[in-house]
Amino acid sequence: MQFGAVQTIDAVGAILAHSVHAGDVRLRKGRCLSEADIAALLAADVQSITVAQLQADDIPEDQAAQRIAAHMAGEGLSIAAPFTGRVNVHAACAGVLRVDRRAVDALNAVDEAVTLATLPDYARVDARTMLATVKIIPYAVADTTVAAAEEALSAPALTLHPFRSRRVDIMLTATLGMKPSLLDKGEAAVRRRLDRLGLQTGDVIRLPHEVEPLAQALRDSTAPMVMILGGSATSDRADVAPAAVVAAGGVIERFGMPVDPGNLLFLGGIGSRQVVGLPGCARSPALNGADWVLERLAADLTVEDADIAVMGVGGLLKEIPTRPQPRDRVAPSRKPRVEAMILAAGASRRMGGRDKLLEQVDGQPLLSQVVEQAQQSGADAVHVMLPAQSPRRDIVGTGRAKIVTVADPEEGMAASIRAGIAARGAQADAVIIMLGDMPEVTAHHLDQLIAAFSPADGREIIRATDADGTAGHPILFGARFFESLTRVEGDRGARDLLREAKDYVVQVALDGRAATTDLDTPQAWAAWRAGR
Repeated sequence: MQFGAVQTIDAVGAILAHSVHAGDVRLRKGRCLSEADIAALLAADVQSITVAQLQADDIPEDQAAQRIAAHMAGEGLSIAAPFTGRVNVHAACAGVLRVDRRAVDALNAVDEAVTLATLPDYARVDARTMLATVKIIPYAVADTTVAAAEEALSAPALTLHPFRSRRVDIMLTATLGMKPSLLDKGEAAVRRRLDRLGLQTGDVIRLPHEVEPLAQALRDSTAPMVMILGGSATSDRADVAPAAVVAAGGVIERFGMPVDPGNLLFLGGIGSRQVVGLPGCARSPALNGADWVLERLAADLTVEDADIAVMGVGGLLKEIPTRPQPRDRVAPSRKPRVEAMILAAGASRRMGGRDKLLEQVDGQPLLSQVVEQAQQSGADAVHVMLPAQSPRRDIVGTGRAKIVTVADPEEGMAASIRAGIAARGAQADAVIIMLGDMPEVTAHHLDQLIAAFSPADGREIIRATDADGTAGHPILFGARFFESLTRVEGDRGARDLLREAKDYVVQVALDGRAATTDLDTPQAWAAWRAGR
C-alpha cells in the first residue's frame, strides 16, 4: 500500500486518508474516491489530498479483519460484520471466557498492522458482552500478512464455556447465640450468586456449627454441588466445616486462596459431588475469591489446587478509594440490541393495480425475501409494518418477524415509522428502518450497518449508500433519536431528522446499487429484471 499526498486528479479509486471539508464538499476519511468525488474536489479547488493507494497484493482493511476474525469463530462466539477495519467478537451466551495467550501474542507479533485485544483469561461474561476486537491499523495489509495472522490462530484464541444449570444445596451453620438475621443475609447473598450463574438453589439447610450434624447433612444431600457458609470463619483444615466433609467420606482438595477478600475458602469433594466452603465475606455482594471459583465450576471448568494457587496476581480485590466497588462497576462493552423495522404499509399507487411487494423475486414474493434477509441478519427482532387488511400479512411467514398494524397507512412513511418505534422492545439500543421494496438489500448489508453503530464514538445514525456514495436505505437510528422518530409526519419519513442530526450520521457503502434500488413502477421492475 502506498500512503501519502497525491494530486487530486490522480486519486480516483484511492482511499481518502483525512476528511475534507471544502465549500459544499464533505468527504469523510476512509472513503473510496469516485470520479464524481474527484470532480467535486477539483471544483472546490482542492488540488492535493492525502490518500492510501492499494497494490495488487493488498487486502482492504475490512476484508482482512473479517478473515482473521473468522478463525476465532466457534460455539458461543458471535462475530460482527467489519467496519473501518474492526471486527468485534461477542458472547452468544453467559459463561467464562478462556483466552489462549500464546495464540493472541503470536497474532500480535505477526505485523504491527494487525492487532487483537481480548478480555482477560477466565473473564465471567454475560450474553452480548464484547470479548475481543480485531483491528487492522492501516487501510490495507498484504495478503501474506493476513495469511500469517490466520496461521497464528491455528489454535483457537478464544473459547467460551457456557454456564450449565444444576442443583446446588446450601448449608448454613450457626454458632451459639448467632442472630437469625445473619443467616438470612448469608442465604440471600448465596442465592443471588447462584441465580447470576444460572444455577438452581436446591435445599437450604440450617444447622448447628458442629461437625456431626453438618457431616450428616452432607451425606444426605444428593445435589451435584453443595455450598457451606459457616457460622464461624474456617481457620484450619481440621476446623468444623472441612472436618465435616472428611467425616462424610470426602476430601479437602484446597484450603485457603491467595485472593483477598476470600482467603478462607476451601474446596472439596464427596465422590463426584463438589463441595465449596465459602469465606465469611460471601455474605456481602462484593466480588470475592469465591466468585472466581464458582464461575469456573458453573462453566464446567476444572478447579484444582494449582488453579487456585496462581490466582494471587490480580487477586487483591479489596475495595479501596482509588477503585470503584466491584458491584458498582459499569458492565463491560456489550453487543447493542438492534431491531429491524420493515416499512411495508404503502399502497403501491404507481404500480398500475399490481402490488409491488407481492412481485416475484427468485421464486418468492419480494416482501417474503426482505423479511427473510432481515431474519438472517444480526438484528435481534424484526417488525413488519402492514395495514390492518392486506394480503401481504399472509406472506410474512412463521419466523421471528412480528406484524405491526399501521392504523393510518395513507399518511405515508411516517405513520409506519411511528408504529415501529412504538412496537420496539424496551431494551432496544437502535432500530434499522428498511423499505419493503428493496430487493438487493441482504442480511450482510444489515450486519454492516450494525457493525458501524457505536454511540460511544458518535456513530449514532448509520445510513447506507451505493458504492459511489449516493445515500439511500436502510438507515439505522440509535436510541438517542427514538423520541424524535415518534414525531415524524407525512411521507417525508425521517428526512428532516437526518438533516438536523447530520453530525451523527455515518455512511456505509453497500455493494453496487443495493442502497438505492427500490422498485415503485412496472417499468422499474422490468428494467431491474432485464439488468439481472
